Amino acid sequence: MLDPSGLAASGWSLETGTTATDMTAAFGIGRPPEESAKVVVALATLDPDGPTGTLQDENGALPW
Repeated sequence: MLDPSGLAASGWSLETGTTATDMTAAFGIGRPPEESAKVVVALATLDPDGPTGTLQDENGALPW
């Protein structure tokens, strides 16, 4: 059984912006996936004491 003691958890939602994917290719919109992934990586690697319970984009917290 997993012992959860010592584990830290945080929760947030993120807005990556319009990303160029197969679904948006026909419209010619969106930034490269690598650019959108920067937001995901930045939040996934936050210090455990970082913000939690927020909606974030690459500029920081967004109002709910």
